[in-house]
Amino acid sequence: MPVKVRRLVHTLFLAGLTTATSAWASDLLQVYRQALSYDAQYAAARAAAEMGREKQPQALAGLLPVISGTGNASWNDSRYQAISSSGSSQDYKGRYDSKGYGVSLTQPLFRWQNFLLYDQAKLLIMQSEANFAQAGQELILRVAQAYFDVLLAIENLRAVQANKAAISQQLAQAKKNFEVGTATITDTYESQSRYDLAVAQEINAESELEVKRYALRVLIGGDPGELSRLKPKAVLDPPQPPEMQPWVDAAESGNFAVQAQQAAAEAAKKSIDINRAGHYPTLDAVANYNKSYGPGQFGIGEINTTSRQVGVQLNVPIFQGGAVNSRTREAAARYTAEMSALDHAKRTAGLNARQAYLGVVNGLAGVNALEAALRSGLSSLESNRLGYEVGVRINIDVLNAENQVYLTRRDLEKARFDTLMAELKLKAAVGTLSETDLERINALLVAP
Repeated sequence: MPVKVRRLVHTLFLAGLTTATSAWASDLLQVYRQALSYDAQYAAARAAAEMGREKQPQALAGLLPVISGTGNASWNDSRYQAISSSGSSQDYKGRYDSKGYGVSLTQPLFRWQNFLLYDQAKLLIMQSEANFAQAGQELILRVAQAYFDVLLAIENLRAVQANKAAISQQLAQAKKNFEVGTATITDTYESQSRYDLAVAQEINAESELEVKRYALRVLIGGDPGELSRLKPKAVLDPPQPPEMQPWVDAAESGNFAVQAQQAAAEAAKKSIDINRAGHYPTLDAVANYNKSYGPGQFGIGEINTTSRQVGVQLNVPIFQGGAVNSRTREAAARYTAEMSALDHAKRTAGLNARQAYLGVVNGLAGVNALEAALRSGLSSLESNRLGYEVGVRINIDVLNAENQVYLTRRDLEKARFDTLMAELKLKAAVGTLSETDLERINALLVAP
């Protein structure tokens, strides 16, 4: 298929897709809520949290009574031979059934390990809940990043297409001027070269947009349609408080990864006492009820037996081959490792907070600078166009000015999206990122 025909088919396909999806549009909140119910990573985190919540009833079971029942039914075949002093013998045979049942109850009175396991279960639940909260924040960041990537790809395609259209006009004008003798063939060659480059850039931009749209569909399980876009004059707010150190301090304590690791370290500390408790005695209250009935020996008569027992049972470990001491040392080493991991989590959270804070502050400065650059670029473009008309500027000057305007517009949109993402990452670093933050950003968007 010729290149022009293939590009025409591709353009028609995109136009048809735009027409099909223009019937509905999605904003950032709608996309996020779709991802909540579809995203596989978040679903796995939700299931992991549900698993973690079951640790408490499992640990509680070690403090509650254990009741068990037994039953038996036997068929007996016995033989008895009696030999007298004279040497004579007499055989007795018996075939009969016997049955019985029993119920036993054990109530722990003192099992120090079980009490510690119950306390540890609370810490493990805290860890799983913190991990789940962290997964929720990561989902917000992934959705926002995928959403902004699509918007940036759209802006990039628009800039490339606008640049191509302008170059196309300049190419047509250059050819006309050459034909009438008011310009050299050099202007035509330069315009044609720029136009061919713009065509290649347009193809790449269209492909990039398709890739970013597919990445967003993976998150939400469907095509979101047209996306609401950032308002041209949207105002981005600076971080509050405006100083960096409060954010860093908050991240080192409030970050969900830090909280999860803190719970993991405390649970590891509990494991030391749990394993050491293997040396401690245990005391249980026990109760048994048993009943058996059936014929007497050799099927003669009938015997019914009932027994009841109530008491306490003490178990004192004396020697277990050194296993308890070894497991205690292992738990102590694990606690040291978890504490080191906690230090690393705090440092990482502080670093992330610093990076995000600087991303917001520098991003706002970059947005202001690019807005000023865009205004200057537009003025420069008008001046070059006027100069070209009066003959003091050549075609390449106008093309360069136009290209610079389109690049500045694209960079400005990217700076805005990067700043918004830095704001979300800053909130995530301190553990306060929520749907409310998406609502605030969503207010900066406008339907296409």
